[in-house]
Amino acid sequence: MTRPPIRLASAADSALIADMLARLADEIGDGSRFASTAETIRAHGFGPRPFFFAFVAGGGSDPQGLALFTRHFSTARGMPGVFLLDLWVAPTMRGSGLGERLVRAVARHGATEWQAGYMALTVYRDNPDAARFYARIGFDTRDNDIALSLAGTAFADMTEPAGDAT
Repeated sequence: MTRPPIRLASAADSALIADMLARLADEIGDGSRFASTAETIRAHGFGPRPFFFAFVAGGGSDPQGLALFTRHFSTARGMPGVFLLDLWVAPTMRGSGLGERLVRAVARHGATEWQAGYMALTVYRDNPDAARFYARIGFDTRDNDIALSLAGTAFADMTEPAGDAT
């Protein structure tokens, strides 16, 4: 099996990234809620102040892997890190080492570009294969952490002033 090259994505990869993210969403049962498009990827990942970065493997009609990540900071650790948002490897490439290569590329990029000293991520509870993969390459669980989210109306409400809040 040929090892596909991994490269930092550019705006020209927006449709490819959106396609791989849609495949991931379908595989983990989020397809009906998935809302990213090539346009949103381009606007938010490749503008003057990008919200995320991505590494891609393969391309065109043969996408093979994607790692989407962002900067992170831990006050407890007192250092910058990397937050791995999404990792997808084509079914035909699973078990080839591509997933670990993508994670390593993310770690190197964060360490080089903003002196990251750690990587964090979340895994769906009903995705034990992903949890095993991450454990195998050195990630551990943080029993003290609970992932929470504020979205939709609750988030919109939070943007409004309340009482003595400024």
